[in-house]
Amino acid sequence: MQRSQQRAETPPGHVVVIGGGIAGLAAAHHLVATGLRVTLLEATDRLGGKLMTGEIAGVRVDLGAESMLARRPEAVALAEAVGLGDRLQPPATATASLWTRDALRPMPKGHVMGVPGDPAVLGEVLSPEGLARIAEERDLTPTPVGEDVAVGAYVADRLGREVVDRLVEPLLGGVYAGDAYRISMRAAVPQLFEAVKEGGPLLEAVGRIQERAAARQQTGPVFQGIEGGIGTLPAAVGDAVRAGGGEILTETPVLGLTRTEAGWAVRTDTRTIAADGIVLATPAWSAGTLLAAESPAASAELSGVEYASMALVTLAFRRTDIEAYEALRGRSGFLVPPVDGHTIKASTFSSNKWQWVADAAPDLFVLRTSVGRYGEEDHLHREDEELVSVSLRDLAAATGLTARPVDTEVTRWIGGLPQYPVGHLTRVARIRDEVAKLPALRVCGAVYDGVGIPACIASAHRAADEIAREIIATPTRVRGTGSEAGQ
Repeated sequence: MQRSQQRAETPPGHVVVIGGGIAGLAAAHHLVATGLRVTLLEATDRLGGKLMTGEIAGVRVDLGAESMLARRPEAVALAEAVGLGDRLQPPATATASLWTRDALRPMPKGHVMGVPGDPAVLGEVLSPEGLARIAEERDLTPTPVGEDVAVGAYVADRLGREVVDRLVEPLLGGVYAGDAYRISMRAAVPQLFEAVKEGGPLLEAVGRIQERAAARQQTGPVFQGIEGGIGTLPAAVGDAVRAGGGEILTETPVLGLTRTEAGWAVRTDTRTIAADGIVLATPAWSAGTLLAAESPAASAELSGVEYASMALVTLAFRRTDIEAYEALRGRSGFLVPPVDGHTIKASTFSSNKWQWVADAAPDLFVLRTSVGRYGEEDHLHREDEELVSVSLRDLAAATGLTARPVDTEVTRWIGGLPQYPVGHLTRVARIRDEVAKLPALRVCGAVYDGVGIPACIASAHRAADEIAREIIATPTRVRGTGSEAGQ
């Protein structure tokens, strides 16, 4: 028999993707396109992870992530690939504010994750003392960054704590629900890390970043949403996976992974599935548990990853009840510096920010608040009514809003965001080094390469490509022809 005939008669490799969040779905979608056989296993009864829609006052809204960075191509490309291209929408307004020093103040322009390039634009946010402290930076001796440094610690050392507390903390904390004084600059703001390594004042480093960005002449929106909600993306990807021949099983928790002579045995609560390759797209604690037997070193590293939890409080008001509140007009929402001592950390005015929300509910005004940061999970143990009450209290103080909502929805995201402390990327490298010692197994998701949707998709594509290359490069691998092992 000729070699080509042998290859044609060899069953395609079978890859099991564990985890049905956006990373797992993106990996499955990518793998199906290579011709490999794919089974995705999700422990819960739905796909999407932190991407989820729900209803408030009869209106479909996002109850998790609500937008995706459009200046990176991965998320937009995936949405277009699964038929959502004509539903992509940029924010209708991006006029954000800071609720600080007892007033809503315009978000300063020209910063990199809150680190300013021009102190002249900070007058409404910082005190005279804070501005004076920034002016001292040129006279300071250089601050070494070494292999990594905390964003907050470095910026406070160069520009003063007020810049961190009133600008960096609300912006960086809004992305990671974390503490700016712990978050790794190398992992969370890599362009700033590379710029400060070049030397010179921090203000000049920010200026160089802005000059390079201007030279790239990027056009189009910075962020994109999807009509009907970002939470519609997972179902569309799932449909595309199935259309490509992939299998998706929800309510199928994975209980164990075992190496076999032929590849892997994936044990669920109902059966054992034979696989040639594994993509592990679960949170760190789950991945660590599943790798404990086959890679104790990777498991130990994963067990050290910490997470922040948060709650989203979505509120719907009658427009006739809020028309008098000028502070709500034209704004996309506001961020809240923790130093000001309020409970909510941000509010998004969904009916202003997303035209599709306004069109779906012209008689309503929908907004949401977020509560909870790393180390402040006690708020999440409050009853729903309490979280609604504190949100309304803070909204009244910030905007003057005293109307009562016609409907509310509280969504808790326990362990929602992995934390990126100093040294995180070194930990990730150690995890990947250990995992690479296992045949045809890779990890992906928010733990490794960034918490945003495009970063998760890029992480998934990297894992899928590496698995596909390994399996396709070994055509003589013994492959199971069925989905059951031990039958």
